Amino acid sequence: MPELTAYHEAGHAVVALLLGGRVASVTIDPDNDDGPDRSGDTKVEWLRDRFSDKEFHENLVQVALAGPVAEMIYRGEPLHPGFVPEWSGDWRTAWELAAGLHSDDQKRLQYLELTIAQLHRLLDKEPYWSALAAVSDNLLAHDRLDHEELADIVRAWL
Repeated sequence: MPELTAYHEAGHAVVALLLGGRVASVTIDPDNDDGPDRSGDTKVEWLRDRFSDKEFHENLVQVALAGPVAEMIYRGEPLHPGFVPEWSGDWRTAWELAAGLHSDDQKRLQYLELTIAQLHRLLDKEPYWSALAAVSDNLLAHDRLDHEELADIVRAWL
């Protein structure tokens, strides 16, 4: 379903914008949407000097997990990103990034699961879900959004 990929990438993009990132582009390939090889990409640029090391790592972890969380909400299924093959890259990225925050594996897992819960609570309420849905709808219509297009869509809701 191309909708899953659209919601997934919209999650990454919206959270990146909320956290102060500049989303250069967000894309989906609706012709390649089966199984773990679904295709989408969100390119985020950060002004690194605006954040402490801790804030920067936290932001990157949140953006990595936001795609799976948005898709989880869209599906209406409380899945764990570590166990869904399509989300393995995002989970691995979040796990590796969180190592800079928590070297102990158990504390890192708790941190990631807490981050997932916080993202779920945020994205599942208005106006965040409407902004995410609008981004997803535009991705389904155009396959690609640049920074200005994305910012205009999100600005209408947030």
